[in-house]
Order: sequence, then C-alpha cells, then structure tokens
Amino acid sequence: MNFLDSVPAIRRIDTNREDLFAIDVVGHVTAADAENLFGLLEAAYALHSKIDVLVRLVDHDGVDWADMSDETLEQGTAHAVAHVGRCAAIGEPDWIPYAQGFFAASLPELRHFTAQDEAAAWQWLGASPIAQT
Repeated sequence: MNFLDSVPAIRRIDTNREDLFAIDVVGHVTAADAENLFGLLEAAYALHSKIDVLVRLVDHDGVDWADMSDETLEQGTAHAVAHVGRCAAIGEPDWIPYAQGFFAASLPELRHFTAQDEAAAWQWLGASPIAQT
C-alpha cells in the first residue's frame, strides 16, 4: 500500500462564512469517503439549520455509489433537502442534472461553474476561501 492511498478524497475548505460547507473532492471517492462526507454534513446541520454548499472537483475520478448503503443515500438526500439552500459545483463533470433527478421536486438551488469560473461560484454564495498558512 502506498502512503497516498490513505489520503481522503473529501477535504474541507475554510471559508469566511460559518454557514457555508465547502469541500474539495479530489480523485476517486470511495464509500468510506462518502460516509465521512455525510458525517461532516451532519455536523454542519447540527450547527446551522440551513447551509450553503460549495463542491470543488479536482481530478475527479468517480464515486463508488454501489458500495454505499441505500439507507445512507436516502438519509443523506433527505437531510440535504431539509438543510441545504444553495449548492455550487465547480469543475468537471457537471453532475447537476444527475443531482436534480436524484432530489426530485424539493431540491436545493444547484448551479454548475467551470473551473475557470470559480470566482463566480464564490461570489454567488457570497463567500471566499480562507488561505491556509
């Protein structure tokens, strides 16, 4: 096993908004990464009844959806509908059409931005990343 094999695909981005949940999704997302993501979201929902979400895809290489339990996916979807106001997705692929079908009628406001338009995504959410020192 290479030491890089254990690097999580989901990485938090610090922002200037407490009610914005921002992440990088890097490479391939395993079921364990997705479970971790749902846990992080639950913590954000506990702090704020409504949040906005920013997802930046970096060298995205798929998600192991088949390895996740149906219960986890159903619960994650229901909680997102209840707690997420807006979601900006940056980068490729554009998964917004898939998410719109997944969320059915009562979905958060979803918008896709290319990597070149990342600044517009941050502006749309009224936020900015905080540089790591």
